[in-house]
Amino acid sequence: MRELLANRVKTLTPSSTLAITAKAKELKEQGIDVIGLGAGEPDFNTPQNILDAAVESMTKGLTKYTPAGGLPVLKQAIIDKLARDNHLTYKPNEIIVGVGAKHVLYTLFQVILNEGDEVIIPIPYWVSYPEQVKLAGGVPVYVEGTAEQSYKITPQQLADAVTEKTKAVIINSPSNPSGMIYSREELEALAKVADEKDILIISDEIYEKLVYNGVEHFSMAQISEQIKARTIVVNGVAKSHSMTGWRIGYAAGRADIIKAMTDLASHSTSNATTTAQYATVEAYNGPQTAVEEMRKAFESRLEKIYPQLSAIPGFKVLKPQGAFYLLPDVSEAAAKTGYESVDAFAKALLEEANVAVIPGSGFGADATIRLSYATSLELLEEAVRRIDTFVKSKWQD
Repeated sequence: MRELLANRVKTLTPSSTLAITAKAKELKEQGIDVIGLGAGEPDFNTPQNILDAAVESMTKGLTKYTPAGGLPVLKQAIIDKLARDNHLTYKPNEIIVGVGAKHVLYTLFQVILNEGDEVIIPIPYWVSYPEQVKLAGGVPVYVEGTAEQSYKITPQQLADAVTEKTKAVIINSPSNPSGMIYSREELEALAKVADEKDILIISDEIYEKLVYNGVEHFSMAQISEQIKARTIVVNGVAKSHSMTGWRIGYAAGRADIIKAMTDLASHSTSNATTTAQYATVEAYNGPQTAVEEMRKAFESRLEKIYPQLSAIPGFKVLKPQGAFYLLPDVSEAAAKTGYESVDAFAKALLEEANVAVIPGSGFGADATIRLSYATSLELLEEAVRRIDTFVKSKWQD
């Protein structure tokens, strides 16, 4: 029989986060008391006013196709949000609404990358960045932000990585998986390099609202009009409004790029789900009290769980400033407990301690594991207790 699969999918690496979450769910269905710390979504329901808006739109019969780039009323809500929260001015033709921020990124790479174009991806990275770049015919170029650098890259590293084939750099702040945030000064320094080297900046700001201990989020596009012109901001309501399953994200940027993305969407998704778009209008135009309540809950959990996790032998933990992840370096713990790799250590945690974590290898950071604190404090503390017991019971000096 002829080869049925396209070459572009043969090198894809399955999402490690989804794989671990699925395995944990499978064990739970078998009656095993597994605590899952792998999910990248808030554990709160979507706020009631947003649910009500969705129902109202359906009862009014607003269930038909929308323009491929999004409802005009939703584009305006996004424009108002960007002006209110980020002091940025955009026009409707500079906004596209997509099927989640993930698909917005996928569409963006499809329209900007030619075969062999390079995209600079800081390590640690969100698992889908390199795969999406490869699917568009691009080449991921990795630059490591070490723990000593708080998992952030430097302007010199960026400059050194740029070649004549470089098309863009991705900056994710707050970061998945590290939770670290680039300061305004750090972003300005990176932007200067990007401007000098004439490359696009893809600013993934999906965790924008989840920042802690007085740290403020700053958008790359806020630096100057010149930097804004070479920046594509990607955001959405998944994390900020606990709407992961609604699949609404957006991009804001140059009209020519947004038009190309919209044209591609017209031949792929047609439009993001109409009901979800109307729900998102309420998410941005309605009260934001639930957003702050969730932020405070995550901050409280971080403050309580961080010192407990740091006390586990062989765990080196940087305190994150945003998102809802911890990324401890557990290479010593893995070695001292007899495992040849952190991946094997994480597998044993699931099978023997019944705690599901994501191996850092999926993020390009082999020495780490990612733990999500988007679950109850009770479960978090029990998970840390299990991990601590597991490590101490196997520790070999």
